[in-house]
Amino acid sequence: MNDHSAPPPLATPAPDAAVLSSLSWLDRLLPLWILLAMAAGLLLGRLVPGLQAMLAAVQVDHTSLPIAFGLLLMMYPVLAKVRYGELGHVARDRRLLKLAFALVWGLGPLLMFTLAWLFLPDQPAFRTGLILIGIAPCIAMVLIWIDLAQGDREAAALLVAINSILQVLIYALLGTFYLQVLPAWLGLERQVVTFSFWEIARAVLIFLGIPLVAGFLTRQIGVRARGLRWYEERFLPRIGPLALYGLLFTIVVMFALQGQAITANPAQVLRVALPLLLYFVLMWSAAFALGARSGLDYARTAALAFTAAGNNFELAIAVCISVWGISSQQALAGVIGPLIEVPVLVALVYVSLWLKRGFRRRS
Repeated sequence: MNDHSAPPPLATPAPDAAVLSSLSWLDRLLPLWILLAMAAGLLLGRLVPGLQAMLAAVQVDHTSLPIAFGLLLMMYPVLAKVRYGELGHVARDRRLLKLAFALVWGLGPLLMFTLAWLFLPDQPAFRTGLILIGIAPCIAMVLIWIDLAQGDREAAALLVAINSILQVLIYALLGTFYLQVLPAWLGLERQVVTFSFWEIARAVLIFLGIPLVAGFLTRQIGVRARGLRWYEERFLPRIGPLALYGLLFTIVVMFALQGQAITANPAQVLRVALPLLLYFVLMWSAAFALGARSGLDYARTAALAFTAAGNNFELAIAVCISVWGISSQQALAGVIGPLIEVPVLVALVYVSLWLKRGFRRRS
């Protein structure tokens, strides 16, 4: 459905030297807030007796309700900003869609498989957890990174929707291929895993379906009731900070839940963290470079880069818990994923905004 009036003209871009300073103070200090949230989660997990057990108990079918609440709160404002009437135009961008498909479903799983075997040849449980992360593209936090990097929200929403559908259809097939078929071809150890179609579909419905419907309805009702200018200039700025509040709340809960397991054996955590760090940086860099070389503008290049680099840790953790249990090393690898992903992709947001100057000069 299209908006009922033409969108207001875009603001004049900030001068090259002021790209980063154009962010709000809340966004500019995001690395500090994230560090404080991590520290708060660790302290709460250690200082509040029974907190970890209480948080772990508040779940439905392996889905942590506090984490689900944080993620939904985080995604809702971003999806309320999307101009859904422009999705058809984005869908006609074949360069973007071809690059996204090749990177997300081709290069990404293969790169994670390679890094997992290079860094963890003697740790099959951790290796399996990483591979399950690598075959699940992100459908939640990626919207935050793209929004902060001033990427194309409509492209982000479309790519996330496509990846969500494909995730339901081919996640189990990719898991079987990368855990059983490909290792057998290469003479490596195989991991036999049974995937639940409902587990995958439920994760997609919860973490994308609910905030997507809420954001769409909010936009349609708000624009019809008060007009587009009021909606984008008055309403969206009011709900915008909720996204970062949801992100910080989610980080606090994750660290409170898993902080003890992470600090108990830092050597193991480091072994899992290194391939994850390389994965996020390599995927983002490759996608950004390919987008720029293919002639995409900055906004769509940023959307492509963060879509390619992010992963659906919610789904990977849910699968690991359902198959091996909440205290398994596979599940721990899934938890370490977002703990590395968040600070790395926040740093890449700033790199992306710095590179935006080159697109302005090029145009």
